[in-house]
Amino acid sequence: MATLAHSTSFLSVGNLSLDRHKQLKLWKFQNPLPRTGIRRLSICRSNLTPWEPAEVAYAPTSDAEGKFLQKTGNIFEALNSNQTDEATSENSKEETNSSHQPMLQLDYLRWSVWLLGPTILLATGIVPTLWLPVSSVFLGPNIASLLSLTGLDCIFNLGAFLFLLLADSCARPKNPNHAFGSRPPVSYQFWNMVANVMGFAVPLLMLFTSQKGFLLPFLPSISFLVLLGPYLLLLSVQMLTEMLIWHWQSPVWLMTPVVYEAYRLLQLMRGLKLGAELTAPAWMLHTIRGLVCWWVLVLGMQLMRVAWYAGVTARKSQQEPSVLVDGN
Repeated sequence: MATLAHSTSFLSVGNLSLDRHKQLKLWKFQNPLPRTGIRRLSICRSNLTPWEPAEVAYAPTSDAEGKFLQKTGNIFEALNSNQTDEATSENSKEETNSSHQPMLQLDYLRWSVWLLGPTILLATGIVPTLWLPVSSVFLGPNIASLLSLTGLDCIFNLGAFLFLLLADSCARPKNPNHAFGSRPPVSYQFWNMVANVMGFAVPLLMLFTSQKGFLLPFLPSISFLVLLGPYLLLLSVQMLTEMLIWHWQSPVWLMTPVVYEAYRLLQLMRGLKLGAELTAPAWMLHTIRGLVCWWVLVLGMQLMRVAWYAGVTARKSQQEPSVLVDGN
């Protein structure tokens, strides 16, 4: 029993010595440095030095947490986020004020364009057709009369181009960086092309049947060109203009046929007056009257389309505020 007690006491003393030994400095020799025989010593300690505090606070306290990087989610951002936010808000206000002044100037310019565009259309289209005497232009069924009548229609075409350009500039959004495109429906494009092809094919069919002798009396080709040549030329220009406007997605696609079809009625009425001077056959005069009725019908459908489109846009503008209120 005495030896057993002695052994247990010796083990306890050995354990205490090992614990003390762990708390001491551990010296370890490493490989010698190159070209020198000096051995480098490394010190591994488990305890802190007496002059080092027991607890070191490396994180901000609870009071400082609320003020530390309040508006930043990234530690690499500037600490003075309040100052940067105030600077950005002031810069944005200055930018809005500076951009608001040119917008007001553009509004004044657009008001003048609203009057300038219809005035150009009136001066180039209606005034020469209604107030210019036909006798001063028409000299009979010859090339000079055909060119003079075509020149009047070319003047209108230039005015129509200017009018459509001004209308496009008014319909575009004020912000140039905003992407904008207005494409007409496919059904509208299809029926519009059908109406144009019908108005183009009927006169050519009548001319072909007259040349073949099915329609009597015979109408010379020069007389036919004087009566309906400018009409066919302007109709082809309208078809080309509409296809380009559809390709460019211009917002004036809805009113382009209205501009040309209104002048086309004046062209056909002028053809009826010239037909009486040329003593054109009755079937030719009936063809021109049928074309007048056809284009009045098409023009009415185009105006109905304008009214429908205005109603749709007004309905959308009324629905947008309600959607915003519901969605907050």
